[in-house]
Amino acid sequence: MANQVNYTLKGLDCANCAAKIEDALHRNGMPDAVVSFATGQLLVAPDQLAQAEAVIRKIEPGITIVPAAGAAAQAAPAPHGEEHDAAGEPGWRRVAEMVPAAAVVLAGWLYHEALHAWPWVEWPLFLSAYLLVGRGVVLAALRNIGRGQLFDENFLMTIATLGAFAIHELPEAVAVMLFYAVGEYYQDKAVAGSRRSIRALVAVRPDRANLRKGGEVVPVAPEVVAVGDEIIVRPGERIPLDGEVIEGSTYIDTSALTGESMPRAASVGDTVLAGTVNTRGLIAVRVTRPFGDSSIARVLQLVEQAAARKAPTERAITSFARWYTPAVVGLAALIALVPPLVLSGATFAEWLRRALVLLVISCPCALVVSVPLSYFGGIGAASRVGILVKGGNYLDALARLDTVVWDKTGTLTEGRFQVVTVETGASRERDEVLRLAAHAEAHTSHPIAASILEAYGRPVDLGAVTDYEEIAGHGVRARVDGVFVLAGNERLLAREGVALPDRSPAAGGTHAGTVVHVAVDGAWAGRILIADQPKPASADAVRQLRALGVRRQVMLTGDAHHVAEAIAQRLALDGVRADLLPEDKVTAVEEIDRERRAAGRAGALAFVGDGINDAPVLTRADVGVAMGGLGSDAAIEAADVVIMDDNPARLAVGVSLARRTKRIVAQNIAFALIVKILFMVMGTAGMADLWEAVFADVGVSLLAVLNATRVLRTRLPKLEAA
Repeated sequence: MANQVNYTLKGLDCANCAAKIEDALHRNGMPDAVVSFATGQLLVAPDQLAQAEAVIRKIEPGITIVPAAGAAAQAAPAPHGEEHDAAGEPGWRRVAEMVPAAAVVLAGWLYHEALHAWPWVEWPLFLSAYLLVGRGVVLAALRNIGRGQLFDENFLMTIATLGAFAIHELPEAVAVMLFYAVGEYYQDKAVAGSRRSIRALVAVRPDRANLRKGGEVVPVAPEVVAVGDEIIVRPGERIPLDGEVIEGSTYIDTSALTGESMPRAASVGDTVLAGTVNTRGLIAVRVTRPFGDSSIARVLQLVEQAAARKAPTERAITSFARWYTPAVVGLAALIALVPPLVLSGATFAEWLRRALVLLVISCPCALVVSVPLSYFGGIGAASRVGILVKGGNYLDALARLDTVVWDKTGTLTEGRFQVVTVETGASRERDEVLRLAAHAEAHTSHPIAASILEAYGRPVDLGAVTDYEEIAGHGVRARVDGVFVLAGNERLLAREGVALPDRSPAAGGTHAGTVVHVAVDGAWAGRILIADQPKPASADAVRQLRALGVRRQVMLTGDAHHVAEAIAQRLALDGVRADLLPEDKVTAVEEIDRERRAAGRAGALAFVGDGINDAPVLTRADVGVAMGGLGSDAAIEAADVVIMDDNPARLAVGVSLARRTKRIVAQNIAFALIVKILFMVMGTAGMADLWEAVFADVGVSLLAVLNATRVLRTRLPKLEAA
């Protein structure tokens, strides 16, 4: 899926059509192609675009493929290929066509008896009104029949209304088509509004950059700005590309990416990201990434491509719609034909009328429209608060969350270590131990190394460091000024055969912190105690998840057990596993998962980590959640869910949104099925006519779409800063 591109399907207004197109693409050698009704987009590999166009042309000639310039740039597709107005709403022509048809229906009701006396007036009048408002539906049905495609809403409405003409219910036939058109019009408006609302949540794509060249500032498209170019960002403008501030200072609103409302200070040397807003001063920025690789471009791509990973409920509804409509059509045929043959006094006209009610109510639009809109609305609402969910399937998994496994460093704790104490052997001075450790650690980017370099506080002579080697989960070894230096944990010293003195506790005594042992030429020289602190929001995150019904929360760490226990007790976690190598974390998660399943818990397990060193375990969990931070490529690539501002409390917000989305989906499914089954029974019993059936059908669809948009208006709690 990595090499696939989003394209807009102009004219895609029918959820059934979206399912048919996706199915046809899969059967024609494009198994990874995805058609999203929620976004009106096609996700397909560029080298398969021509083939996809040919397949779509055979199924729906009114749909065209156009390039997609980002979620914020998309226009709402026009229903049945017709024009929309400037606001993306269904065009005025559709409304104009309904007015005379409505007048004819009203006249037919008022002069019903008289018109029966004058058939030469009745038939032309009602047929003209019928063709005026319903010709698009009839022509679409005929085109689809010619392609062997039956049982869509066009076919159902055409058969139902022609059946009404056949039994000489002319006003009813026109009224049914009119009400269907009115219902479709308002449903299209609701869908267009929903799509606009979803796009607005991620409508942060910059459309202009002020490029500085030769003393002049020229507005250009962000795509044409190269790495190394300088851009000017004025107060109130959105930063168009990732870069480094080279002039000026300001405060940056990062809420578009992180959901964090508190502005961040930025001055010379600081990194700023595309999609964020310069709130105060004028700044000059040197571009460090092309627009296609910028933070906001990646976020938009992830949100758009989230439709490719459909939730099980979405797939089940699509499969259900494939057999549900043909089954109801078959049932309607039996109702029309069998009772007149076996029941005395039963007339064909009466039972045909009852069968037509089933045809009208059998359209599955309420289900196949509202379910994908609900899921994509949930994904959009999550992105608004800095939570990127890569698909409806992961939203479903978050809703079922039962167990959370936390990484410690950088996830629950600050990840900003500080040197607390330096203890030395008899023959070493404190500064010498710190100097040797700082030089040995100078080539690694680990937070522990950064804290040692910060405590050393002087420039490191990299020329004095040779034979450097980093040993994952242990530490580093190198030659510093010709002497062989080890800096790492107890496992490193045991591996290298270095003995610890009895007076130096291997685990660091009673202090809660990480111990870095230093050895010189095979002899223990000292130890450095480094402490890390929990994030302010970590305790809230644990508490909120427990309140949401998450039964077990466990922390994994490579730190010593006594350090991990101290953190776990402060955060009130349910368990801790310490002294783990990176590869041990996968085994630990598998063990926790087996324990969970053995206890009969059927929910999902999430692993929350920094997304850089935890890729294997992120993949192993049901939901891999990465503390992505701003611009962390590894986190965004590795995880199923990315928390953009590193605030662990956002996981609880994501779970709440996922459960609200799931509830709305369940409500729509239950509501649609109950109403349809009720009207099937009533229609078969002769207690409902075509008028009521079409009101029920379009009414259920409209209400389901409006209900689906409720997730976009979810009120979310304000979070404590991470």
